Amino acid sequence: MNKPLRRIAIFCGLLMVALMVRANWIQFVQADELQSDPKNRRVAIERYGQPRGNIILSNGEAITGSTEVEGTDFRYKRTYKNGEMWAPVTGYASQAYGATQLEAIYDGILTGDDDRLFFNRTIDMITGKDQKGGNVVTTLDQSVQQAGFEAMGDKRGAAVAINPETGAILGLISTPSYDPSVFAGNSAKDAEAWKKLQKENDPSDPMLNRALRQTYPPGSTFKIVTAAAAIESGLYEDIDEKTDSPDPYLLPGTRTNLPNDGNHSCENASLRVAMQWSCNTVFAKIAHEVGNEEMIEYAEKFGFGQEHFVPVRTAVSVYPEDNQPQNAQAGIGQASNRATPIQMAMVTAAVANDGKMMEPYMVDRLVAPNLSTVEEHKPKEMGQPISGETAQKLQQAMETVVEKGTGTIAQIDGVTVGGKTGTAQHGENNEENPYAWFVSYAKTADGSTPIAVAVIIESADVLRDDIAGSKLAAPVAKAMMKAALEGKG
Repeated sequence: MNKPLRRIAIFCGLLMVALMVRANWIQFVQADELQSDPKNRRVAIERYGQPRGNIILSNGEAITGSTEVEGTDFRYKRTYKNGEMWAPVTGYASQAYGATQLEAIYDGILTGDDDRLFFNRTIDMITGKDQKGGNVVTTLDQSVQQAGFEAMGDKRGAAVAINPETGAILGLISTPSYDPSVFAGNSAKDAEAWKKLQKENDPSDPMLNRALRQTYPPGSTFKIVTAAAAIESGLYEDIDEKTDSPDPYLLPGTRTNLPNDGNHSCENASLRVAMQWSCNTVFAKIAHEVGNEEMIEYAEKFGFGQEHFVPVRTAVSVYPEDNQPQNAQAGIGQASNRATPIQMAMVTAAVANDGKMMEPYMVDRLVAPNLSTVEEHKPKEMGQPISGETAQKLQQAMETVVEKGTGTIAQIDGVTVGGKTGTAQHGENNEENPYAWFVSYAKTADGSTPIAVAVIIESADVLRDDIAGSKLAAPVAKAMMKAALEGKG
């Protein structure tokens, strides 16, 4: 071979080596990155090349579906039944905008791509059938969700219902909401619908999951935790014992008097009476006497200070590290004290379940296309934030609230109901309309406790003086409790 030909051969050989290196780099190093790149349209086309599996309620009813579409390279589009009501549970799956919540977390199961569905995929390939997705079976109760959603109406807020004995989430409401169907496709109409739902175009932020991802000052509902700290720390043993509390209460280290709402006598009120009339003075004094570090510890025993995965990740609820006057106010759910609705539902459920806190969850099992169970959730105990004896004392106090205190509107004939109202101030100098809270549980005649609920109303079409947990939030909780009890019956 003469010299020019040899050079050409060497050059061609180097090109071949470079091509092989590049091909292997793409195939084995960048494969995952390219596959998950949102600009990789082939992934989305493949994802919607067959109907997705469904998200299913505890009664077996599917709340999602798929429909075949024409005029696009996406063969199927996601559909939702009563999308606005269930969006806080399902999230969305959109050809153009990806997926969130259960749709995203279980995308592999729903598309059939999960490794655990390898056998099903192999059978489909051998038999020449299209790949099928599996199903996600939730713990959500149709009647509880429907009752709460209808009771919420056009109010802005959230509600969470939990089975205290298992941790199963029965209802998860966030309003205003959105219908994921309107932007499930990839058309200009879908793009317009998506744009309208963004916070910059809709200040009510309908795509925010207020039940899981938004924290609020918990207001007087937090007095349950403060009362638990008072009993567990040994400050008070008997809920009918006088507390030596002044009215008004001078916040420690300040010249500011903390007053009470209403015309009820809170001076030296017992824990039961203080809970019954929601005495700020008593619980602020308790928070101060327990101390900031211990108040943080008691709050964290109930789940504050950590994320929870239900499996959707929740925001972190916080009891603040703060000075004495701020700690006293945090003890009544104000200052920098922040909690998600699901966190307050967890607190209430733990009290109702004799102090045992169960891990909240909303997916019962994953099912393969051939209906075999791929994964099943077993109820798990998160801990015992308070003793059974303390929990029963708190139950007595909360039941007094509903029997003859601020929460009488939540009474249900023939049922023992415990509850706590809350009206949380917020905004600079508390100038914003307050948030209305109500937390509660219901007991059946056999002593079981099938439901605990937390409800917050951010805003409603009422005058400021009419904003109160008992007026706005308690009716929503009552509707959800009644639905759960009727279902159990």
